[in-house]
Amino acid sequence: MKTKILVLAMVLLLSFNMKAQGMPTYDNTNFISLVKQLLESGKQTAQMIKSVQFLKDAKESIEKVSSVVQQLRAVEEIAANNQRLINVMQNDLQDILNSPYIKPEEVTRVAKSFDAIVQNSLDTVDFMGEILSSDNLKMSDAERAEVLKEKELESKQMVSNIQTKTKRYKDIISFRKMQDKINNRETQY
Repeated sequence: MKTKILVLAMVLLLSFNMKAQGMPTYDNTNFISLVKQLLESGKQTAQMIKSVQFLKDAKESIEKVSSVVQQLRAVEEIAANNQRLINVMQNDLQDILNSPYIKPEEVTRVAKSFDAIVQNSLDTVDFMGEILSSDNLKMSDAERAEVLKEKELESKQMVSNIQTKTKRYKDIISFRKMQDKINNRETQY
């Protein structure tokens, strides 16, 4: 038993000479600083999430405005094309129909061909009004803009078509006028 006490005493004496290596130390200041940093990081993360949401909302708003602007431009272009059609109908068509070089049986055919184009134009305007004012069609802004773009292209084709027909009839009138001058010229000088 004496040996056990002696061994125990030696162990205790030797342990006093050792330093506190491996003993955990607790620094309260570092822990408080770490908690403060975590709280600040959390606040910054929450602020960044709010900023990201704000930017997403702003992007959606810009896309909506862009879609509306595209629709407005398409509507303006269709309206301008319809105005061109009206101008052709008021000016050129009257000149063509009143020309002495257009035969009576051709007047009906000319009027019908121009009438078909104008009727198509009126149908486009009605359809466009329905698309823009009715929620019954359940279209997204992108789909509505796509349909209006198609109608704008159709409107441009109508203007091109009516200009081609007008030019063709004017060429016919010009040719018949020249033919009349040639046929009715004086032959003796």
